[in-house]
Amino acid sequence: MGSRHLSRIVAASPERVYEVAADPDNLPRWAAGLARGKVHREGDTLVVESPMGRVTVTFAPRNPYGVLDHDVRLPSGEVVSNPLRVIPHPEGAEVVFTLRPRDLSEEELERDTAMVERDLDALKRLVEDAG
Repeated sequence: MGSRHLSRIVAASPERVYEVAADPDNLPRWAAGLARGKVHREGDTLVVESPMGRVTVTFAPRNPYGVLDHDVRLPSGEVVSNPLRVIPHPEGAEVVFTLRPRDLSEEELERDTAMVERDLDALKRLVEDAG
């Protein structure tokens, strides 16, 4: 089964979208599938309570290319790599998340897809509502 590329067009500059998405303090505001509540920092690693339990998240270093790839270490110790990009679009920016099925069942993949879709919708609202 191939990867799923989920995206949203955001009516804001790619730089603005990147800044909002890259700010760890904003994670609970748009990435409920990843972070609930306060984000704790341990060096370059973020520690968050997620729907899966306590996880650590390590983002790619800040960069001018819109790359927000991040590794999530699950409570089991498994590390899931998540490609996330903010790219220019004629209407502003496009946020693209690549969801890889790994060893998920079809039901689990559909659940994760819905979760990412909600998170992308929340990021879009957060950026656009802030104007």
